[in-house]
Amino acid sequence: MHRKYSVTTLAMTAIAFLIGGLIIASCLDMTPYSTAQQTESQTSGAATRESASPPVAVGGKAGVLPNFADLVEQLTPGVANISTTKVMKSPFASRRGRPGDPFEQFLDRFFQGRPQEFRQQSLGTGFVIDKDGYILTNNHVVDSADEIIVTLAGDREYQAKVIGKDVKTDIALIKIEPDQELPVLPIGDSDELRIGEWILAIGNPFGLQHTVTAGIVSAKGRVIGAGPYDDFIQVDASINPGNSGGPLIDSKGQVIGVNTAIYSNTGQSAGIGFAIPINLAISVANQLKNQGRVTRGWLGVLIQHIDPDLAKSYGMKSANGALVSKVVPNSPASKAGIQAGDVILSYDGKEIRHHSDLPVLVATTPPGEKARLQVIREGKRRNVSVTIEELEDESGEATESLDSDSESGRLGLRLQTVPPELAQEYGIKAGVLIAGVEPGSLAEQKGMQGGDVILEINGKKVNDVETFIKGVRGIDSGKLIRLLVRRGENQYFVAMPKP
Repeated sequence: MHRKYSVTTLAMTAIAFLIGGLIIASCLDMTPYSTAQQTESQTSGAATRESASPPVAVGGKAGVLPNFADLVEQLTPGVANISTTKVMKSPFASRRGRPGDPFEQFLDRFFQGRPQEFRQQSLGTGFVIDKDGYILTNNHVVDSADEIIVTLAGDREYQAKVIGKDVKTDIALIKIEPDQELPVLPIGDSDELRIGEWILAIGNPFGLQHTVTAGIVSAKGRVIGAGPYDDFIQVDASINPGNSGGPLIDSKGQVIGVNTAIYSNTGQSAGIGFAIPINLAISVANQLKNQGRVTRGWLGVLIQHIDPDLAKSYGMKSANGALVSKVVPNSPASKAGIQAGDVILSYDGKEIRHHSDLPVLVATTPPGEKARLQVIREGKRRNVSVTIEELEDESGEATESLDSDSESGRLGLRLQTVPPELAQEYGIKAGVLIAGVEPGSLAEQKGMQGGDVILEINGKKVNDVETFIKGVRGIDSGKLIRLLVRRGENQYFVAMPKP
């Protein structure tokens, strides 16, 4: 009896230790033995059918995990540390020089012997794109710099000069006079980049030269509000202050982006970084090199996002494309016959998935070239040929986005006749003025505001309040009402279901 009790006690004690050990292991985030064994067998090439991850090809060689060592060794010499200096004036320096003013006399005594200027320094990254010494970087890295020092591998330092800058895309081209042949980084094709691909970034975060981080492509075509030509590659590789202007490199060892921005509440990496696609960056750099400025194409339309209700109102199965809300008179679009209400589906064979795709495509089209557009008008697809002209005012293709909300409800509009002075100022011959929008109404949810003027309802002109009311009454409940609305000098479409 005593022996049985001892065995039972020992068994219970062993179980308790086992459970306790598992709890402790989970708290310490230890790797279970079985997982470690599986990793070892896969690394040795003995992966079985139960393996969760197939081998990944990196740098043209098959392997389980990517190894960027050879690429880093090959590419690092072509990555530059960029140090800039700006001469800043003391905020009091410009106030001085007025004798007799007691406050100025105090400042003279206080600042006697103190410098009226100070030097502000900052760091960034760039990379060599031409053996003659041309280096690509971000505009914000070298903007307003009085001195630019480029440091390459081996601590070789060079003074650099700015060849050209483009604020719209945040690209700058600088040049050094090398005393030996420079390693040039190979340029890839960012259009071929796929979400999920391995990438690495080389840069100088916080001044730590030639720091390498790796990750994958998280998304493409990101619009982050940086400018009219947003088309960023999103990555999860660690990017921090000082990485700006550095190369984003694919597993083939080719540059496919220029690291530019991060999303962070602290100013440091939060795992969301953004890079300018290299195809756009090189296009800008070539123009800066050859002519010192960037020439952009111009179509002459105001476009907006298509929400699901607008797509339904046009009989479209998906909300792809760019909706033309206004055509600039005497513009290339006007000459080609493009009209407000047209939906541009493709540009020179490239699909417009989001309205922000169009400005980038137009801007990179050389002036004088013809572009083929496919549009939807009145439910029918049409092909339009347009001759792109040069953008002179640097305004870009304007875009206007509307919040989408498919919830039904009353319109919530208070309407009145357009006042004569407003009609004269904006050349409005017909329409009704929105005197107010009810809080919480569908109209407010759709972004409509007091002061907007409704010009059309479902493609028919609105002459007065009575015309608008009749137009609404002629639409069955639940069907979509599509309005053409004017706000100041601009126009936009909005669609909502009739309550």
